[in-house]
Amino acid sequence: MSQTAATGRPAEPEQLAWFHSLPAAEARGLLLARCAAEPWASRLVAGRPYPTVAALLRESDEAVTSLTEPQLAAALAGHPRIGERIPAGREPAGSPSAGWSRQEQSGMAAADEPTRHAIAELNAAYEARFGHIYLVCASGRTAAELLALLQARLGHDHAAEWRAVRSELEQINRIRLRKLLAGAA
Repeated sequence: MSQTAATGRPAEPEQLAWFHSLPAAEARGLLLARCAAEPWASRLVAGRPYPTVAALLRESDEAVTSLTEPQLAAALAGHPRIGERIPAGREPAGSPSAGWSRQEQSGMAAADEPTRHAIAELNAAYEARFGHIYLVCASGRTAAELLALLQARLGHDHAAEWRAVRSELEQINRIRLRKLLAGAA
């Protein structure tokens, strides 16, 4: 397998060839381990082959956009709360993406106790207001940024918040798909 000089990762055509060569059930399982939305995973598998990684990512975004609120809620069930400490190997049943979430939330590792407490309190307020967990693409964000985003999103109305959830899920799925294709499965 050739690699690109800049990244050391498999070249894009080889990444896609590997993904396209997987049996449908295996590809679907790998996708569901990254996002628990079954219609999203099924659509991505059915859309193979993709001419480029960008085309796969666009299809992923479109699949998230087409999810109904109950389907989005099912996808959220695969994500732990922001700031929730889940020890390795202790992920809840039905939450295969908790290991990725722990890595993605690494900005929370340096959070002080008042920030952790504020996020926990606002997580509860968010869940009471919207009826589901607060989903945010935490990669590369500090605890302070995650707290500020949570505070801002509590001011959303129902429709605006579902749009925000879709956008965040698109970002998370893009990161996870890139990792999958790069061999970080």
